[in-house]
Amino acid sequence: MDFRNFELAPFNLLDKEWALLTAGDKNKYNTMTVSWGSMGTTWGKPSVTVYVRPNRYTYEFIENSEYFSLSFYDVEYKKDLRVLGSISGRNTDKIANTNLTPEVLENGISFKEANLTIVCKKMYHQDMKIEDFPEEVINQYFKEDPVHHMYIGEVVEIMDNRKK
Repeated sequence: MDFRNFELAPFNLLDKEWALLTAGDKNKYNTMTVSWGSMGTTWGKPSVTVYVRPNRYTYEFIENSEYFSLSFYDVEYKKDLRVLGSISGRNTDKIANTNLTPEVLENGISFKEANLTIVCKKMYHQDMKIEDFPEEVINQYFKEDPVHHMYIGEVVEIMDNRKK
């Protein structure tokens, strides 16, 4: 069965709708668009797993932060998420190229336009080993790009602003 067509479509939340992964603090942070990840339970705690390539600017921030946020948006913000996934924040204020408004949280950063924000405390991370991937995955995703670093975060806060 192709679960992507399931009416509730929990698998589409990241894959099709995308999200912003943000790490850092009110003084300095970065965000990037993500479409790979998972939500579930790890060690008896609600958790989120995300993947970041070490050549991404956000990698520096998630490596040096105790918390990260994952935020989701209505379809009207898809263009903004596309911008944030294609422009590096290393030398550019990429947020200025969007319609998003940064919002400082107790444990991180999100954006006022988010309809759902999940704040996570890092509980585990590791480099993924390319030698453990199936050959077809290597050929499709890792021919020229570095392998992702995996982060598992305990969900510590959820801000749900979705239209009821």
